[in-house]
Amino acid sequence: MKLLLDFLPLVLFFATFKLTEGQPDAAAAFATEHLGFLVSGGVVGKTEAPVLLATLVVMAATLIQALITKLRGKKIDLMLWISLALVVVLGGATIWFHNATFIKWKPTLLYWAGALAFLLSELLFGKNLLKAMLKDLPLPEGVWKRLNWAWVLFFALLGVANLYVAYHYSDGAWANFKVFGVTGLIVLFTLAQGLYLSRHVIETEPAAGEGEPR
Repeated sequence: MKLLLDFLPLVLFFATFKLTEGQPDAAAAFATEHLGFLVSGGVVGKTEAPVLLATLVVMAATLIQALITKLRGKKIDLMLWISLALVVVLGGATIWFHNATFIKWKPTLLYWAGALAFLLSELLFGKNLLKAMLKDLPLPEGVWKRLNWAWVLFFALLGVANLYVAYHYSDGAWANFKVFGVTGLIVLFTLAQGLYLSRHVIETEPAAGEGEPR
């Protein structure tokens, strides 16, 4: 259920964008008629309509995600609060100013917030977030530190990659990268970390017969 909720805003954003991208005139007419009061000037052009409608959907989806989490009695984690704040502020700016640049910055700021969380928790509080999340894994402290720094670097670079695609390619290419490119990179990075972890977990496991009653 949590996995579904985590991917809900992303999936709905992509689905809305792709649906409206193929019908820009209809999307612009719909947005102008029903959502004109939300945009400066009251008229939505066909070039910006797909992103604006997708942005509105992702704002609603992220809010629903937070509400469902709360209604289920679960704690809303910090990253979801940050995501909600960013999507409301930047999404609102995107809609009002007819400018997709604002919402395109949202993933980068979220990735950089993740990088800062891993970095500052280690430097300021001496707490390794990755170790806290995977506390059952017996790993040397040096390995935990390297893994933590790897996530800091990965999130920082992911934010840069998002901006590069956002500023050098079309809205459609950026949407594809946001869904498939970023997801693929995260999966590959996680698999690489899993392989790295497996080597050290095996090394720290007790040897066969060790600890058995004599």
